[in-house]
Amino acid sequence: MILKHRQRLPANKPQPAAFQSYWMPFTANQQFKAAPRLLARAEGMYYRTTDGRDILDATSGLWCVNAGHGRREIADAIATQAHRLDYAPAFQMGHNDAFRLANRLAALLPNGLDCVFFSNSGSEAVDSALKIARAYHQARGEKERICFIGRERGYHGVGFGGLSVGGIPANRDIFEPLLPDTDHLPHTHNLENNAFSRGQPLWGDHLADHLEEIIAMRGAQTIAAVIVEPMAGSTGVLIPPRGYLQRLRHLCDRYNLLLIFDEVITGFGRLGHPFACDAFGVTPDIITLAKGLTNGAVPMGATVVNKNIYDTVIEAHQSQQIELRHGYTYSGHPLACAAALATLDLHRKEKLSQRAACMAPLFESTLHRLGDHPLIIDIRNYGLVAGIELIPHLEYPGKRAFDVYLHCFENGLLIRTTGDIIALSPPLILQEEHITAMVETLKTALNTVA
Repeated sequence: MILKHRQRLPANKPQPAAFQSYWMPFTANQQFKAAPRLLARAEGMYYRTTDGRDILDATSGLWCVNAGHGRREIADAIATQAHRLDYAPAFQMGHNDAFRLANRLAALLPNGLDCVFFSNSGSEAVDSALKIARAYHQARGEKERICFIGRERGYHGVGFGGLSVGGIPANRDIFEPLLPDTDHLPHTHNLENNAFSRGQPLWGDHLADHLEEIIAMRGAQTIAAVIVEPMAGSTGVLIPPRGYLQRLRHLCDRYNLLLIFDEVITGFGRLGHPFACDAFGVTPDIITLAKGLTNGAVPMGATVVNKNIYDTVIEAHQSQQIELRHGYTYSGHPLACAAALATLDLHRKEKLSQRAACMAPLFESTLHRLGDHPLIIDIRNYGLVAGIELIPHLEYPGKRAFDVYLHCFENGLLIRTTGDIIALSPPLILQEEHITAMVETLKTALNTVA
């Protein structure tokens, strides 16, 4: 699927005053508004800008448009639902599609992950997971289990809970103090041992054992849960070392800690499997989902828990009591449910996880041809996601990668950067020609920037 009309449209740039009211998220507002990059349409693998240029989307929007842009099946499902049931309260009542979607998700996930709590974003899904973890231990009579363990360089959204367990200092600093009783495992990124790994690196599984040091310091009886991204995405694509997640699972079982996987990025086919827990063969107690759940068409998040967790919380209360005093006005929103059900239908019909697995070897081999570029110090990949790490600019860390980003955008390619790392996560419908175009445009950009 590509845009059918490729001609350049007349420029229609808004005046600077048009930008003043919108406070843009995670954006250098002054820089952007001085030279805006505006999108007008999207179809298949491409965005189109307001001045008529087609931009190959190598990032699935923000890691979310896994089935490609402008899917009519999803748009039609949303429109039909809007005419039939535009909104339904989620407190003390429901609608059929919320239950249908929960059952569909439970059937897709590993055995035991059977109960679904809906929210509106990955951030909300994470905060829901943390609250559910505490509620579970409370219901078991272990009220002292209140501590959470995250990981350095982890990203778990922007709620106060997610920021607290997250491990990106720049995201946390101005909002502190955050939740107390939170610790962090060391991250797994190591260029000396793992640079230019293809798939899971061989070094680093022992880093999971740092969990025992935290347990020795705090006491296992105080810890509610450990939360990690099975593959860390927003921090620059950090692939878990072989055996690392298995060791985390073993330690959580040993000390009776809940293990939470944040699969907001890795869910729905990104790694060549439906979920990262399938790809790496480790089942968590709680999993958080968003982004690809609705193909980015309607905001939605989901927190899926082991049935034992659900049963424990529910059965600790009388039948007429509200068991979990938590939720959102838009939990299980009818339009979001319609978008998610249509998205799951597309994944099944087009076998998108299998397609990602089939395209992954070509994606890997083509990207690694850039490995001898003098500005590149690492390329890492798994499924249809990759990180390309550059030598930082001596005076301005992060500038080199952002200059590459700007050059790519002006030449028809959308990438993401974090610090001096370029992240690629294209829609799962990509073809060989798209991979070639990504790499060629990146190569030209790298040869151009200082």
